[in-house]
Amino acid sequence: MALALATGALHGPNAHAGSQKEEALADSVRLALSNAILDSSPPKPSFRNPADQQRYQVWLAQMSARLQRRLPDQQVRTEFLETAWYEAHRAGLDPGLVLGLIQVESAYRKYAVSMVGARGYMQVMPFWTNVIGDRNRSALFNMQTNLRYGCAILRMYLDMEAGNLYLALGRYNGSRGRPEYPNAVLSAWQNWKFKSPL
Repeated sequence: MALALATGALHGPNAHAGSQKEEALADSVRLALSNAILDSSPPKPSFRNPADQQRYQVWLAQMSARLQRRLPDQQVRTEFLETAWYEAHRAGLDPGLVLGLIQVESAYRKYAVSMVGARGYMQVMPFWTNVIGDRNRSALFNMQTNLRYGCAILRMYLDMEAGNLYLALGRYNGSRGRPEYPNAVLSAWQNWKFKSPL
């Protein structure tokens, strides 16, 4: 399988992961990331009130309609969106931003592999499994694992950049300071912004 994944068939023009850098992390940051990744609880959203739950249901229906062409199987699409919403909120990110990043990184291909070896929906570099995970690189093709890693890493970069999304996205892609990647994600985010009728 690894050989098949390394072939050009899975490298496409839409797998845009750059050469992410393995940075020296403070022990506290490494521990926080590791704890975030190791919590394997399934994505079970909880809501403070019925209005929040209704807003989530409307979001889910809206995003499902937008994603139908890319993920035609309804069950796969629903599980993907539930997980993306859960992991984005868990990391303090806008789910639309995460969906936009996935559009740019992998075009919603679960088994996408970039030219530099980044894997899955959010094009997570395998070195992260050594730094904060259990060294199981194949787990990066698991939907929830990939989304959890990607969201936790983007959150860390946002914190490192004092909330500057443009610079955080550059770090995520390994192209900090260059405009192409952040601009592509910010543009894709517009496609996934939630328009609440409530």
